[in-house]
Amino acid sequence: MPRESYLKAESFYVDFDRKTGPDKLSTHYCPGCGHGNLHKLIAETIDEFGIQDRTIFVWPVGCSVFGYYYFKCGNVQVAHGRAPAVATAIKRVHPDAIVIVYQGDGDLGAIGGNEILHAANRGERLTVFFVNNAIYGMTGGQMAPTTLIGMKTTTTPLGRTAMNEGYPIRVVELLSSLEAPIYLERVALTDAKHMNRARNAVRKAIKNQIDGKGFSLVEALAPCPTGWKKSSPDSRTWIHEEMEKYFKLGATKDLSEQLEAHPGEALPFINEGLHELIDLTSEEGPRAKRGTLRKPEYANPRLKIAGFGGQGILLLGVAMAECGMQAGYKVSWLPSYGPEMRGGTANCHVRISDIEIGSPLVAQSDVLIAMNRPSLEKFEEDIRPGGLLIYDKSLIEIAPKRTDIEVIPIPATEMADSIGSTRIANMVVMGAYLEKSGILDVNSVIEALPSFIKAKKTIPLNQQAIQKGASFIRELA
Repeated sequence: MPRESYLKAESFYVDFDRKTGPDKLSTHYCPGCGHGNLHKLIAETIDEFGIQDRTIFVWPVGCSVFGYYYFKCGNVQVAHGRAPAVATAIKRVHPDAIVIVYQGDGDLGAIGGNEILHAANRGERLTVFFVNNAIYGMTGGQMAPTTLIGMKTTTTPLGRTAMNEGYPIRVVELLSSLEAPIYLERVALTDAKHMNRARNAVRKAIKNQIDGKGFSLVEALAPCPTGWKKSSPDSRTWIHEEMEKYFKLGATKDLSEQLEAHPGEALPFINEGLHELIDLTSEEGPRAKRGTLRKPEYANPRLKIAGFGGQGILLLGVAMAECGMQAGYKVSWLPSYGPEMRGGTANCHVRISDIEIGSPLVAQSDVLIAMNRPSLEKFEEDIRPGGLLIYDKSLIEIAPKRTDIEVIPIPATEMADSIGSTRIANMVVMGAYLEKSGILDVNSVIEALPSFIKAKKTIPLNQQAIQKGASFIRELA
């Protein structure tokens, strides 16, 4: 007899190979958690509309932090609460993309409250799924902005009180007071009847974006058996008996049918003044130019630059990216630094590319510039085989362990000191790398120094430093 089989949605990976550990078939969610149910509804809707290749998820911090394990779509990971802001940028740059924001109550209602409020008020053409389980599930069961009055959590062991912790925030009601949102609804991820309503809400929210109609948000009341310390059936019962008293189900605003579809239109990316700000349109002053690439493997480099705070690590990264941009490359610069402005650790990721850059993050680097020993020890293993390591041997007394990479030790700090300031060791290294790789013309970069060096009186010293680093490489040859 013919049989109908139900398989995972095409928008899901068959096996979750991005997960660590041996279990590649199940999610990381606790049994009875509502996230998996909502994931399923979203994936099925993506398949129904045939938008898998256009969909970009924005995942923040929370239980859904590893959503990119499961969805076979575009995925962007962002900082806590910042998903609406990042999603706005993505949608403005890629107006044809279907951008889905997925947030929990601690993320959207607390630290991200300002972000979601203004994204909704602008009417950004996004689809937001807001999981409300009334608790911080990922970090140990603390009180969330949606925790009910009287509800016990690790931070309200006697129960939440209106006088001490305030009232729970009703997100869809709050956003309903704004003019711009077109669709706001609250659903429950419980029994079959409510799941069917949730499926219809998910479908409408995504369809609104496909049709270019505006901002849509679906709030889903979801069980958290682990955080609530209840069984899965009891958790679903508790949603109906307790949560729904305060968080009423249904649409608080729905203009979907009143607005005409205009999928070809998109909100403009307003960048008036941006070119003037970063001096892209000015014809005055020198511009960095592309050099003569020494080897094919030096093309499209992924650089990791690391050292102490105060060594100009981030400035070196900015200089690379700025000159690369001036030379017509696609570039990105991603900084990371410790809490100390001086003496703390600092590193940055730089990409200089002829092709589109999918992510600014550099996991496996083509080039590592290490300005101190901790940086060498920490990042040496991340260099791809055949990659390039340049390190300051004035401050690093140990030799690298790798034998499958190209290594250039340079006494950068000592050379900078001979010029007049140890603080320009970063420019010595820059000159060495540019001369070695040929990705940018050294003389053009020297001429372009005023575009990224704010302290103009230091420009002559920085020029000498770049020249000295370049000369060091020429003498090695």
